Amino acid sequence: MRRADRLFQIVQYLRAGRLLTAQTLSQRLEVSERTIYRDIADLQASGVPIDGEAGVGYLMRDGYDLPPLMFTRDEIVSLVVGARIVRAWGGARMALAAEAALSKIEAVLPPEERARVSQVPVYAFDHQMGTDEKETLDRMNAAIAAAAALDLRYEDSQGQETHRVVEPLSLYYWGKVWTLVAWCRLRRDFRMFRIDRVVNMSETGETVARIPGRTLQDFLATMVREEGDRQSADTGPCSQSEPSKE
Repeated sequence: MRRADRLFQIVQYLRAGRLLTAQTLSQRLEVSERTIYRDIADLQASGVPIDGEAGVGYLMRDGYDLPPLMFTRDEIVSLVVGARIVRAWGGARMALAAEAALSKIEAVLPPEERARVSQVPVYAFDHQMGTDEKETLDRMNAAIAAAAALDLRYEDSQGQETHRVVEPLSLYYWGKVWTLVAWCRLRRDFRMFRIDRVVNMSETGETVARIPGRTLQDFLATMVREEGDRQSADTGPCSQSEPSKE
């Protein structure tokens, strides 16, 4: 990470209003505590209102704002299109958050750049996701953030209904449907559940511990291995079987 990027990240962490130690910052930014001490001193010397000291921790006084953001035209297009897609195809809370994000982006842009936001000629239209489905999507998103286990009644592609308790990890959008990636306690493996096939969902009240082998990083690593296996099967002298799927 470039030093300028690291200084920016330090400011972002401290703007959250929580006391952070040099050790915490060094772990997040993967540098030594000595480097953090130097960076904090340089930020303070440049006028950034950071209070605190080594061994105690640091926080930022209220009222500090970064200079107006400068985006290229391509960056503005990407941000606007992404927000419009979430607004049209996401849950109700996601849509509100996307609308708020667009407003905040516009608020910090210089006038000439602000005009470009309304001139982006790329739109996403609502695919008529039902109210219940939008609510389910929002609740799943909240459960992921809270590391909360979910109780599902789920109908597969054959119309068979099963009862699952899952540990939600992430949401994926495939252009037509949303899916929930979760650790399924019934199958004792990762599974992807289509949102539109969830018959009923409730929170169990249990907070899930992130157990090695059952995290999002583990799921992604599994996907990478499976992709490698598929490529080996296509090009190599022998094939490997894939893990069972729902």
